[in-house]
Amino acid sequence: MTNILTLNIKSKIVSLQHPKLMGILNYTEDSFFDGGTIKSLDDLYYKIEEMIINGVEFFDLGFVSSRPNSIAISEKEELQKLEKTIPEIIKRFPEIILSLDTFRGQVAKLGIEMGVEMINDISAWDMDELMFETIIQYKKPYVLMHMKGTPRTMQENPSYQNLIVEINHFFSKKVRILMENGINDIILDLGFGFGKSLEDNYYLLKNLNYFKHYNLPILTGISRKSMIQKVIEKNAEESLNATSALHFEALRQGSNILRVHDAKEAHEVIKIFNQYQSS
Repeated sequence: MTNILTLNIKSKIVSLQHPKLMGILNYTEDSFFDGGTIKSLDDLYYKIEEMIINGVEFFDLGFVSSRPNSIAISEKEELQKLEKTIPEIIKRFPEIILSLDTFRGQVAKLGIEMGVEMINDISAWDMDELMFETIIQYKKPYVLMHMKGTPRTMQENPSYQNLIVEINHFFSKKVRILMENGINDIILDLGFGFGKSLEDNYYLLKNLNYFKHYNLPILTGISRKSMIQKVIEKNAEESLNATSALHFEALRQGSNILRVHDAKEAHEVIKIFNQYQSS
């Protein structure tokens, strides 16, 4: 019998027996695809409502762009955006599971105190030691992502002796530390596009199933990324169809959560995948 993965959220058990969607809410100026499209709380509300209709259960809100060569806004600016945004979202949509995309411990701490239920940290607490202290204190579900370098440097000729071995070593060390400190709701993110070459990304996708040995949920974020654009020779705006193709493969390889820009299309992929699995 296949083990069913779960997450403890809002004192309830969320089953990952079937794949889930995490909708991307970039409240930023320069994210690679949708930066600048959300300019107000009304824009956020509209996006959330649209995603709810299309089956999204997790909502990942971010105020800092992590695209290659990006320069992060200050912590003060990030905190100001958070204070203006999160209480209003939770007031309007108390039923949603809100994730906060941040690498800063103080931002994560305030977000959790305002009602955030999950932290999505691209740096695996390597960019801010306070993040580790915050996760240990509050014990919220934590997305542990692999990244080589920082957003500003990660795509400057990334190289590995053995990609799978190195990422596995990274996760082994980090997961052990978290579990020793009482953190059991850990979600793995292989970090597609974060310090990986084009070939690395596709090799990682082909071997995603390998990381199921941790018996932890796997989140995959590949939506409209350059690993797609470069192959089809299209820009991000024209990469939706190819994104859907890779989303299906990610699910086939064992991904439990897809982090997506396009909820309707990703939800359709999950419906097709569920039928494929049950036939």
